[in-house]
Amino acid sequence: MPINVLVVDDSIVFRTKLNLSLNKDPELKVIGTATDVEDALRKIKELKPDVVTLDIEMPNANGFELLKTVMPTNPLPIVVVSALPVNALDALSLGAVDFVKKPEAGVPNSSEIFIEKLIEKIKIASKANVRRIVAPLPVPAAGLVSAQVSGPAMSRNLSFSSSTVIAIGASTGGTEAIIQVVKDLPASTPPILIVQHMPATFTKLYADRLNRICKMRVKEAEDMDRVVPGQIIIGAGGYQMTLKKDENGYYIRSVSGDKVGGHCPSVNVLFDSVADIAGRNAIAVLLTGMGSDGAAGIKKIRHAGGYTIGQDKDSCVVYGMPMEAFKLGGIVKQLPLGSIAEDILARLRTRL
Repeated sequence: MPINVLVVDDSIVFRTKLNLSLNKDPELKVIGTATDVEDALRKIKELKPDVVTLDIEMPNANGFELLKTVMPTNPLPIVVVSALPVNALDALSLGAVDFVKKPEAGVPNSSEIFIEKLIEKIKIASKANVRRIVAPLPVPAAGLVSAQVSGPAMSRNLSFSSSTVIAIGASTGGTEAIIQVVKDLPASTPPILIVQHMPATFTKLYADRLNRICKMRVKEAEDMDRVVPGQIIIGAGGYQMTLKKDENGYYIRSVSGDKVGGHCPSVNVLFDSVADIAGRNAIAVLLTGMGSDGAAGIKKIRHAGGYTIGQDKDSCVVYGMPMEAFKLGGIVKQLPLGSIAEDILARLRTRL
């Protein structure tokens, strides 16, 4: 059976283009189009699509209103189509499975690449484990420090080993999963390196958003950044991030390079370097995502003596990357998303 798709966009030109392009794929079938949120809500109820593609920037009620209406009551897989990265991140916090950036005028092959990505994301979304979304985690305004209340285990300002490095990898569903893992970790937590599959520009906005939520400092990776306690570094879109070490301690290289396993940044590239450089001092976490990126790398970390965690099936949006890692024997412990942060802290306390 094909994947039934509803296309929501206010532009007749764009709706027509998506209708024609998506229907060329034998695994997809556009069963309807909608011009605005009211039209979309009516057709979702009438047509019961498997996946919805949703334009965010629409007049009157925008795509956010649809997400706020649908996801708390009758959630379904929604792939956001947006020209603005910040809108895409907001949509993910409201329950969208994934996003694709609209093609840019004047950029060679931009439309073809956009359609290829959108088809890929629709197929992934059709397998996603969507859930009812309650009020999303509030993001403080820029320049403000988050004042969230933490449990006693999280709030203690412990002094951890300076040799420990934490590495996290994620893809589909990962932007919100990562927040759940790191938001309440104390400011003294050992350094965290994160690869989330995300294009350039988006990673900087995502790092800034995390920096306003977390107790740790968060930044997008820059080449030769020192890796220090209390700091989270997000791999930059379009760059491969690796861990290095010199006489002064850990640092990273963030270098423009080819895709590895279809990804730049790649979780495997980061995890391989963490296994080589940190070895038994590493803690690695593989979260929700389609495919197998990170599976071989986390197995290498485990074989080097590091501690490894995989997100469990029930809490994943897409149980792909952690599943492949578990099948390879790379996971010490599978945990629901809500238990991962406390398990990291428990592991760190045993090494005090």
